[in-house]
Amino acid sequence: MRFSSLDKWLAWQETLHPAEIELGLERLGTVLARMGRQRAPFPVITVAGTNGKGSSVTMLEAILRAAGYRVGTYTSPHLLRYTERIRIDGREIDEAALCDAFDIIDKARGDISLTYFEFGTLAAFELFSRSELDIAVLEVGMGGRLDAVNAWDPDVSLVTAVDVDHTAWLGSDREAIGREKAGIFRAGRPAVCSDSQPPRSLIKVARQVGASLYCANDDYHYQVHGGDWSWTGAGRRRDALPWPMMRGASQFQNAAGVLMVLDCIVDRLPVDQRAVREGLLSARVRGRFEVRAGDVPEILDVAHNPQAAGELARNLARLPAPGRTLAVFAVLADKDIAGIAKPLSGCIDHWFVAGLGGSRPTVAEETARQLEKAGIRSVECGPSVSSLLLEARRRAEPGDRIVIFGSFNTVAEAWDGSV
Repeated sequence: MRFSSLDKWLAWQETLHPAEIELGLERLGTVLARMGRQRAPFPVITVAGTNGKGSSVTMLEAILRAAGYRVGTYTSPHLLRYTERIRIDGREIDEAALCDAFDIIDKARGDISLTYFEFGTLAAFELFSRSELDIAVLEVGMGGRLDAVNAWDPDVSLVTAVDVDHTAWLGSDREAIGREKAGIFRAGRPAVCSDSQPPRSLIKVARQVGASLYCANDDYHYQVHGGDWSWTGAGRRRDALPWPMMRGASQFQNAAGVLMVLDCIVDRLPVDQRAVREGLLSARVRGRFEVRAGDVPEILDVAHNPQAAGELARNLARLPAPGRTLAVFAVLADKDIAGIAKPLSGCIDHWFVAGLGGSRPTVAEETARQLEKAGIRSVECGPSVSSLLLEARRRAEPGDRIVIFGSFNTVAEAWDGSV
């Protein structure tokens, strides 16, 4: 084995390929064939989308496990630990098993260089293939058509909310991005889109491919009542459903799409009402409008694009604070900072802005300049998320609240700094 520790494996993988991100399936497909893992030995649900992917994957996992199925789940990025990315039967993969999978991939690849994400995806495929799963739920990393996850054919595809993000790789508008995300659709197999206004390109791809597409508000519907909600689709109905445990109105949209996905595989993996209820009440994802209670509540959210920022603004409005709202904010260099600022301009009284390192680094002063250009006036910079969080806590008074948002790295640093 090349390395004996997970940290060493990951550090090496970061330097192996010339580019951090290189979309495409040819190299990965060759390695998969050498590993003998070209096809999944169980049904696969693949989830793409700009926002709502992680929540939808977690709901699918929770409901299917509540129904008694053994589920493998692959997500990215992680928040605190790399092992969060791969779960088998609800448990994070252990480091020794992951290192063993990396060794198998390393031997199979020969002189083929792989990206960090491709290594992780292949490891998930290897670990799932030997785990006697009933089903796997896979989250696309970026786009869909050329993403490593798309090397396995899904039995059901789900595309969640589509917005403009990762424009350097996916295109500059929703139509181009929707086309990429629809690349996970397969001929003769069901596909679900939980975006209430799907891009026309996505619908066109479904027709061209020959996928059976189910769209929100056309092929299935949901209605929120006082203390519960109902769902109808494909001649079925589910009533008296509990509100999802995860906060935000968009979680009903995500949950409705999840129920349509489950309806698409009901003949193979039936799920009763008890499992749906239990799953909705237990599904949680870290860093999605996660509230730490206290005299000064703290809200952590990985909103890092305009659509997610709009959802954060709506959630803040539904949970008003008597005092000020202070924000600790940092995103990667390729993000639309002005687009993120626009929906939040009336919600946040003061912005503490940090830079981030890594392959797409940002400088706090440049982020602040873009915020000010977008009309944000009360902005100050600091050396790090953790130091700014301490400063926000120092200045906050009872009745105020602090919102820590932006990149996964932002929330992770705040999480570590809160211990």
